[in-house]
This record gives sequence, structure tokens and C-alpha cells, in this order.
Amino acid sequence: MTSPASDTRLQILVYSDDADTRSEVILALGRRPHPDLPEAEYVEVATEPVVLQQMDSGVIDLAILDGEAVPAGGMGIAKQMKDEIYRCPPILVLTGRPQDAWLATWSRADGAVPHPIDPIQLAETVVRLLRGARVSAEAPAVGH
Repeated sequence: MTSPASDTRLQILVYSDDADTRSEVILALGRRPHPDLPEAEYVEVATEPVVLQQMDSGVIDLAILDGEAVPAGGMGIAKQMKDEIYRCPPILVLTGRPQDAWLATWSRADGAVPHPIDPIQLAETVVRLLRGARVSAEAPAVGH
């Protein structure tokens, strides 16, 4: 995984079976979610196997997963990735409604934003997750 603190572009995976949802997320975040962060490059994904392939590549800085995607929902994929990927990058899940935030907690997602997408809430959550990843990447290793 590249570090959000680096000068390279952020690699943000956006997963949904709905192209309109993917476009809505990308449009809401824009080229640079925050002036303190590098520009974003989006990896649009419509199927679970490609999500897993991209996440295994180690270059994704943040994954945004549609919890309402069919046939594989983003929450199930988030739980699988958190269980299987060492140092999994932050994951944000798009929930069907605000009341579904508890499901995002079950999936071990690092953040959740409900449909319909509020661009301000989405950007604030993405920036918080990326800044948290930046702090983790810059922290010295604990141990010997």
C-alpha cells in the first residue's frame, strides 16, 4: 500500500455494481478531497473478484464499497478484506440508510456514509480516514 503521505496520487477504489453510484462518489470527492492530501486517482470496480484483485495489489489507499451492491454487497466484502488482508487500507461503506450504520460496524469498516450521498459528509469521512492512514504510516514501528 502506498502511503497517503507520499507525493504520489492517492489510489481510491470505488466499488458498486451501479455506474451512477460510482460516478456520484467520484464527482462528490473530486480530484483532491482536501488541499492537504495528494490528488486522487480512482479505480472504478463493478465486481467482487476485481475488488479483491485490486486490494491484493497493495496500491489502494482507501476503498469505498457500496453496501447495496448486487450480488456481492460492500459490507460482506469489507469484512472479508479486514479478515484477510494484512494492514488493510481504510474502508468506507455506503449504507442503504443511516440506520444501517451498525451493519458497517459489523463489517469492520472504518467509516460509513448513507445513501443518498451527501458530498460534504462523504468528503469529511474520506479525509478523516486518509489522515488516520497517514498518521499510521508515519508512526514508528513498536518493538525491538
